[in-house]
Amino acid sequence: MVHITFKVNGADVQISANEGDNLLAAAQRANVAIDAPCSGNGACGKCKVKLLSGALDSPQTRHISDEEYARGWRLSCVSRVMGDVTVEVPDIASAYRSRMKVADISSPRELEIFSRTKSDIQAAGIEFGSNLSGVKVTMAAPTTDDTMPDNERLIWALREVTGAEKVTICFYALKKLARVLRESDFSVRCVVEAEGGAINVLDILPATDATPIAGLVVDLGTTSVAALLVDMESGAILSKASTGNGQIRYGADVINRIIESGREGGSERLQRAVIDESIRPLVGQMCASAGIGEKNVYRMSLAGNTTMNHLLLGLYSEPVRMEPYIPSFFHCDDLRTASLHLGLHPEARLILAPNIGSYVGGDITAGAFASMLWNRDELSLFIDLGTNGELVFGNNEFLMSCACSAGPAFEGGDISCGMRATDGAIDSMTIDPETWEPAFTTIGNTEHPVGICGSGIIDCIAELFKAGVINGKGKFNRAHRRVRFDENGMGSYVIAFKEETGAVKDVAINEVDIDNFIRAKGAIFSATMTMLGSMGMDPGMLEHVYVAGGIGSGINMDNAVTIGMLPDIDRSHFSYIGNSSLSGAYAMLTSMQSRQKVDELATTMTYLELSTEPGYMDSFVGACFLPHTDANLFPSVNV
Repeated sequence: MVHITFKVNGADVQISANEGDNLLAAAQRANVAIDAPCSGNGACGKCKVKLLSGALDSPQTRHISDEEYARGWRLSCVSRVMGDVTVEVPDIASAYRSRMKVADISSPRELEIFSRTKSDIQAAGIEFGSNLSGVKVTMAAPTTDDTMPDNERLIWALREVTGAEKVTICFYALKKLARVLRESDFSVRCVVEAEGGAINVLDILPATDATPIAGLVVDLGTTSVAALLVDMESGAILSKASTGNGQIRYGADVINRIIESGREGGSERLQRAVIDESIRPLVGQMCASAGIGEKNVYRMSLAGNTTMNHLLLGLYSEPVRMEPYIPSFFHCDDLRTASLHLGLHPEARLILAPNIGSYVGGDITAGAFASMLWNRDELSLFIDLGTNGELVFGNNEFLMSCACSAGPAFEGGDISCGMRATDGAIDSMTIDPETWEPAFTTIGNTEHPVGICGSGIIDCIAELFKAGVINGKGKFNRAHRRVRFDENGMGSYVIAFKEETGAVKDVAINEVDIDNFIRAKGAIFSATMTMLGSMGMDPGMLEHVYVAGGIGSGINMDNAVTIGMLPDIDRSHFSYIGNSSLSGAYAMLTSMQSRQKVDELATTMTYLELSTEPGYMDSFVGACFLPHTDANLFPSVNV
């Protein structure tokens, strides 16, 4: 038996292990967050740790330079513990848990997007308003001549004030009833849930208690989790927060996580990872910010893809990835958050945005609803960029959806200097076509860049291509102060030299990175073309393209067209709509009519399985070029 000490953000986490155990697996058992998008197969190079003392059998890989190896850096996924050992987990490895950036609803741009979405929904005749409310009642105190029980006293008072035909009191409220009535001189504020002519009392508070009746909105992504705390009576946003999905140490994509869930105890590990490490900390953070207790959260709405929904509920998930790809459910009603031990009010309902297919889930039904393409005559395309790329095409007469595996590249995975959209990530970039020198911005306006996120990668590759630094295959054309070739002839472009940033190595993008990203953008474009082609249509018929996702601070649409990710149409037809999944889930929480409409969209939307479509793979191969092997598809791209 050996002892491993992980130093994480100044704290020590210790675990016992057997000699020869894998270090990454040991970290997972110890609940230490080490970013491993490739699920520990040595492909991504993200799971670096620093050996401080002890013995590791850890070969040097292509992801670690000679200088880094000499300084103690190791890949945890290829390291075996050979004795007592102490390793440092760098902050960047666990940053996905603490500093994931979600579209900031308080920023002017995102506030405008969020407000416009809500206005568009209301313009479609959909009303906002919750069936949760606070009702104040005052009762006469009992006497020896009036010995009516407390529950009946409250029921009679609520009937008189609300006109409800039936009043029930949940057990949580009943337990508080006697004490609260007497401490508040029989003047109370009841949190009630109305359905038809009946109301159910969820909570009893003193009449002077002005605590908001809160609801929780969650966008459960494969990589990140975003949340809002909402006042259910006014619809106002009380607080917001975001973090990484704690499941990511079991793999960056849904397939690896489904495989993990099939192992002994895997479903429970994945369920607890997302609940205990992601959702509950977000709830605690937001409630503290808003000055309310977690038991004051009376309802929850969640939008996630089909696999995330299954793993959240702890369901057997293997059929989702195995032909004929059958999930346990599309719609799942009458859920309570208490069954997931989320720490909210014990009677809080859990509303799940409905799934459409194995790889098109509730995040897309919620997002497509928020895009409003279902309410317009014009043909529109909705694209959600993430680990999986999901698309919806149609108008107010029909909707078709499909999904493609884009991989983690849009969120920084499979990119040597890639990172998720956190502070220090390059999120926009230009390159001087004469000097090949870069200019960039970073999230958080940090002094030095740490890496580059999805929106920055799109800009970087487009700018390299336009400046003639790389060719259509993503290969570098010649050497330069910023372009270097290694002993194997692989080229790379240095965005920021380590001497400028004070980092261990340069922030650079190489040909393997570019190839990985070309494949990701190729998946999006080929899915677009296949879905349009299945209906005998082409991109020229599109009048709106709505792009959603949290891959950075927005997307330069012209650059996205330049690299062949989006179709070459009038740029005015593109709109960036931020985190549409979160917006749709908010609407489902605060509007019963919105919830009904999302259910209707899921029921009527046609799901296209790309893998069975003839010509899809040919289309994908053609799209793995800048911008495409068929130049006629991109007439405006001149390089």
